[in-house]
Amino acid sequence: MRRAGWGGGADGGARSGRELPGWLRRRCGAMIRNGRGAVGGAEQLAPEGRRAVRVWCDGCYDMVHYGHSNQLRQARAMGDYLIVGVHTDEEIAKHKGPPVFTQEERYKMVQAIKWVDEVVPAAPYVTTLETLDKYNCDFCVHGNDITLTVDGRDTYEEVKQAGRYRECKRTQGVSTTDLVGRMLLVTKAHHSSQEMSSEYREYADSFGKCPGGRNPWTGVSQFLQTSQKIIQFASGKEPQPGETVIYVAGAFDLFHIGHVDFLEKVHRLAERPYIIAGLHFDQEVNHYKGKNYPIMNLHERTLSVLACRYVSEVVIGAPYAVTAELLSHFKVDLVCHGKTEIMPDRDGSDPYQEPKRRGIFRQIDSGSDLTTDLIVQRIITNRLEYEARNQKKEAKELAFLEAVRRQAAQPLGEQDGGF
Repeated sequence: MRRAGWGGGADGGARSGRELPGWLRRRCGAMIRNGRGAVGGAEQLAPEGRRAVRVWCDGCYDMVHYGHSNQLRQARAMGDYLIVGVHTDEEIAKHKGPPVFTQEERYKMVQAIKWVDEVVPAAPYVTTLETLDKYNCDFCVHGNDITLTVDGRDTYEEVKQAGRYRECKRTQGVSTTDLVGRMLLVTKAHHSSQEMSSEYREYADSFGKCPGGRNPWTGVSQFLQTSQKIIQFASGKEPQPGETVIYVAGAFDLFHIGHVDFLEKVHRLAERPYIIAGLHFDQEVNHYKGKNYPIMNLHERTLSVLACRYVSEVVIGAPYAVTAELLSHFKVDLVCHGKTEIMPDRDGSDPYQEPKRRGIFRQIDSGSDLTTDLIVQRIITNRLEYEARNQKKEAKELAFLEAVRRQAAQPLGEQDGGF
């Protein structure tokens, strides 16, 4: 068990990035605190005497990424209790095309996002007032893009007309389309230190694009990390007296259910855990994973892990070897790793030899066999289906936008109020 803080300053608080020891400044990018129960987290309650505002979100949440998490963060900030409905595989296949992940995987991924209070499985694809009333929700929240049914109608039309719809900003620079494109085209152009190659740009611009044009939402864009975005995702919570500091490290690429299962198991190891996740640099991940890994660059992986309710802090650009200095600086009680193979360091040494020597190393069986490699294999196996799905989605959206333009161009008296 540990006392509060890292012992960085006179007040016992945490060190800032500039106050880190020299060895850590050279090898780590930054530290970010996270965790449940922090300001803006899912455990906040309505002020005494005021009825809690209940918010509804719904969606496919397939290949959950930080864009989804950011939508849920914004929605949670609009109220006191966030309920998220997740569609079934059957509904998604009917309206959009085959999902990458099963509904059970998607339910669990959404529940692991720290701003979510409750998950409703098998939520209807079209959001109705009946659904909002059933779960006592005041309104629903969706991003500023459109979601259409198989026949091209806005799935939020009814709640919009009733004034029970709120909109949040869509996260720029990320899309499922982009992530799928990175997996299918084996390049490293998406890594944080490299420019997008002409080959990748040409492919990205055409991936899943219907012949009729391009809409503002379906397509590929590049993510730009900002300090504000990190602050929004992080909590700033320091380790408290009596908490057990647990360190885990890895790529955490395409943050998925295997990672969630592992972190949940680690979280259960202590009564009051404080989990620090060390994320390796892109070049380090590529060294031990090869090919075009990581699929998501370091900045993207940081936000994905920060959104997880089991993680308290993230070290951006953690050293590959878990050294005595690292263990001492973070006052680590326990170091955990999954059942995946541990690749040796560049000098051939075991990166976990120091925690093993101290007797604080534990291997954890998450019970899940899902890996980033298996996700990529799913995409490659079903490539044509996913490309067709993206083309179908964009065609519907473009048709909807054209209908909106025609409607707006009509004289006021001739408008029928629908699309």
